[in-house]
Amino acid sequence: MNQPLAGYAPAPVTARMENHGSHMLKVAMQTGNDLLARVGSMVAYEGFIQYEPNPPAVRQIARDWITGEGAPLMKCSGDGLLYLADYGANVVVINLGGDAISVNATNLLAFDANLQWGVERVKGLAKFAGQGLWNTKISGQGWVALTSRGEPIVVDCGGGEDETYVDPDALVAWSPNLKVKGKRSFKAQSLIGRGSGEAYQMAFSGTGIVVVQPSEDSTDRLRFRG
Repeated sequence: MNQPLAGYAPAPVTARMENHGSHMLKVAMQTGNDLLARVGSMVAYEGFIQYEPNPPAVRQIARDWITGEGAPLMKCSGDGLLYLADYGANVVVINLGGDAISVNATNLLAFDANLQWGVERVKGLAKFAGQGLWNTKISGQGWVALTSRGEPIVVDCGGGEDETYVDPDALVAWSPNLKVKGKRSFKAQSLIGRGSGEAYQMAFSGTGIVVVQPSEDSTDRLRFRG
């Protein structure tokens, strides 16, 4: 019976975070190296791991999270292997290595608790949108896991003069050192019943990357507030 399932067995641990298939994250947990993960994302674990939903440190940092209700995060601590997933979404693992990344809150699956993070206003869009656009910036030495509705593409902006345009509903993350501005356009799809009026795109320029998912999931995306 085990033979047909052998290909699905967990592989030996080689890193703090790694993919187990395309839709699951495996985290090597150690005492003193805590993890912050999306509430409800745990699907299995081995060893002794404890969970604390929305701990005080998270509430203090994220009390201005977009909805005003705090970040839906839990602190995971202990020793063992932890498996996380988010409704079958693709999982993308990033080792920041001292760099930073700006992430949609809805695409944030887990990150090392020692990383610096917070909710920040996206510069360059306030006047354009007439409101504030907010995202989560994470930086430092450590690991971050993101989710994508389908297999994402990573666009290297290349540092040239050309701009990269992205539908906000498909945007997952980007390098925070990129310059961002807004653009209005009239979508052809508005003529066939999927919407009407002007549409917004985000234009990125400079040196860095943009992560884009193959889904215009407009539910709970980048949050606007006045």
